[in-house]
Amino acid sequence: MARPTVNGEMSRPKTVRSPARGFTLIEMLIALAIVALLLSIAAPRYFSSLDRSKETVLKQNLKVMRDLIDKFYLDRGRYPEAIEELVEKKYLRALPVDPMTGSEKTWITVPSTNPDFPGISDIRSGAEGSSSEGEAFREW
Repeated sequence: MARPTVNGEMSRPKTVRSPARGFTLIEMLIALAIVALLLSIAAPRYFSSLDRSKETVLKQNLKVMRDLIDKFYLDRGRYPEAIEELVEKKYLRALPVDPMTGSEKTWITVPSTNPDFPGISDIRSGAEGSSSEGEAFREW
């Protein structure tokens, strides 16, 4: 509340200024440098773990599809003519995506070497490149 002064005028209450809040430019630069250092350490490990997980999924997809080709052969006495036949005959709900190529259309089918049993006897990935162990994806 305002108080009257000696000459009768009203005086305003004094406002106390609080110190400026926030960060200085130097503090911000130091914080950003620390974040950048931590990211430069963590990012390579993150991306290599993504690659290893894709390789694991590819190995599992190949194992499951090869097992289903063998089951198809045992059930029907012949190999499937196309990989889509595994889906048509309900051995698979859908063709799995090759995690290295990101598509279900890049699978490479290997025909049977036995002329009495034509069809697809094996499947491989159509991905270019090699695994973290140096083995080509197409060789799995």
